[in-house]
Amino acid sequence: MIKNEGIACIFAPMDSMRQKRVNSLLLHDLSEIINHYERNFFKGTLISVTEVRVSPDMGTAKVYLSVFPIDRSKQVMEILKTHSSSIRRDLGTKVRKSLRVTPELQLILDDTLERKQQIDDLLKGKGENPIK
Repeated sequence: MIKNEGIACIFAPMDSMRQKRVNSLLLHDLSEIINHYERNFFKGTLISVTEVRVSPDMGTAKVYLSVFPIDRSKQVMEILKTHSSSIRRDLGTKVRKSLRVTPELQLILDDTLERKQQIDDLLKGKGENPIK
């Protein structure tokens, strides 16, 4: 912790260059794999891989997914989580020359779109006022 003019600043550990490259590689390859699932299982649904964060030991990867329309997000996440082992296997075939071990995948719903919609509704006066 570094003190700067009476204000305590805590710096989060930065990702190493290797982690950044692996994050980028996994993001690209997982986007292709999820796109395949999207075409086959989820007609009329847009699924985007917004971010991938691999752990320092490269053993696990948090995969943040955005789903549109928002009302289908729970159903999509349940189906993708049940197919996570096959998604990991498909990922392993894509990255086998770049990575020794394919990381375990933790699929997490990125609710940024939902929060954006809530803020838009509040600004338009449609939603419940959080101040009251």
